[in-house]
Amino acid sequence: MAQLSLYLLVIMVSLFCNSSLAEPAFARHSQSNGYIKDSCRITRYPSLCLQCLSSYGNSTTIQSPEELAQVALSVSLYRAQYTRAYMLKVAKELESSKAKGYYQTVKDCLAEINDSVDQLSQSIRELRRLGQETVANDIFWHISNVETWVSAALTDASTCLDEFPGHNMGKLKATIKGKVLNVAQVTSNALALFHRYAAAKYRAANKKP
Repeated sequence: MAQLSLYLLVIMVSLFCNSSLAEPAFARHSQSNGYIKDSCRITRYPSLCLQCLSSYGNSTTIQSPEELAQVALSVSLYRAQYTRAYMLKVAKELESSKAKGYYQTVKDCLAEINDSVDQLSQSIRELRRLGQETVANDIFWHISNVETWVSAALTDASTCLDEFPGHNMGKLKATIKGKVLNVAQVTSNALALFHRYAAAKYRAANKKP
């Protein structure tokens, strides 16, 4: 039941993670969960971070770096899955049309987002294993795995963005680029929040006799 509740809340939160609305959100949620607000300050996109996570904080209590990292990575995964579903639909439409040039660009970008989904899924599973570890060497190994996969997911999203250079583009390309940019930004934030948790976890393990 707890896992189901987390899943439903993550879906609800992810609906608010639109980078185009990020700046107004920071002021609007100024009275939201203080712990989330303080934590988001270490991220590259603090307004988007607060926008994504504050509604979750209003629904339940997040008071640890581990919980924050888990929610942030889950939101990143959901956004990547949502973007992949959209691009699959677009790719099918383009394949049957005469816009073959667009089709290849979307197809290449879709391959990168597919990789991001796989890597974020792996990182979330590894994060759960990390939470159960108490031995410093094993903790470091799990931390390294999560960092590798989340960093790779971020790189893949950035590579996808490179498929759409310049500012003069049609509505379709602009929509895809906006969705992929959102994936890259929430993933960047998730990585920063994970680093915060990983540092705390590793310090705690090294203090044990």
